[in-house]
Amino acid sequence: MFSLLQYAFGGIVAVLIVASLVTFGLMRARPGKNYVELKLRIQTWWWLVSIAFLALTFNRTVAIVLMAIVSFMALKEFLSIAPTRRADNSVLLLAYLSIPIQYLWVGMAWYGMFIIFIPVYMFLLLPMRMVTVGETQGYLRAAGTIQWGLMTTVFSLSHVAYLLQLPPKTGAHGVVSGEMLVFFLLLLTQGNDVAQYLWGKLLGKHKAVPTVSPNKTVEGLLGGMATTTLLAWLLAPWFTPMSSLHALLAGVLISLFGFIGDVVISAVKRDIGIKDSGNLLPGHGGILDRLDSLTYTAPLFFHFIYYLYY
Repeated sequence: MFSLLQYAFGGIVAVLIVASLVTFGLMRARPGKNYVELKLRIQTWWWLVSIAFLALTFNRTVAIVLMAIVSFMALKEFLSIAPTRRADNSVLLLAYLSIPIQYLWVGMAWYGMFIIFIPVYMFLLLPMRMVTVGETQGYLRAAGTIQWGLMTTVFSLSHVAYLLQLPPKTGAHGVVSGEMLVFFLLLLTQGNDVAQYLWGKLLGKHKAVPTVSPNKTVEGLLGGMATTTLLAWLLAPWFTPMSSLHALLAGVLISLFGFIGDVVISAVKRDIGIKDSGNLLPGHGGILDRLDSLTYTAPLFFHFIYYLYY
């Protein structure tokens, strides 16, 4: 007997099959147009969905380890594009070592240490180590860059893993597990990105943040918020313990702050002078290009549902 989560992934696979067939049909019908990026995007989504399926349906420990690897890759990508000093190599090593420790607290379900380790202890430790190095030129910028990178790629993203450790709750249609909460968050966050892009292409006329991300429009933002909020309301009874009102609020929160996370990372890339954070994901760019929205939605959704139901 298949679980609800497996049926949900089956629905996503069906969407990807349709998207793949449509892309194939477009390439055959209009051979003069370039659909390479669209094809690469869909191929990458096949890989991402497959990895998410194995992580959420196979073993919880595997899922937590996988999220730790994702945080490592995201921090590595961030530090590869952000300006750092040669003198801070030992400090960067400490930053990387904080990843397995942060996810150890997740694996132990030790909420107290999970919530303060990076914002407090690493915040105090890293500048202290930088002082012992003895290099004061660029000290403030380097300290801010490393800590911001840790907060974004490790602390924020680790909230996805901690959702797995939340105890089961009874929802409208049965018992809700942490895996179902993660699925709900990931689907809405990534779906919101797609919805805002599509609404922007269809109706977009007014630039939302023209100096940061010229392609983002007010119409795309509002259309994406409406779509994501409706989807949250429809899915919440199946995948969360939330009431209808709380589901609507969660939809607004995820859609609005998903947009903010996207443009914040865009501002970072624009400051550095690059278009994509990397080329790890064909058709998407780097891992930060795919996780930018999640760096905001993960901690906010976690604390929203944790405060209301746990």
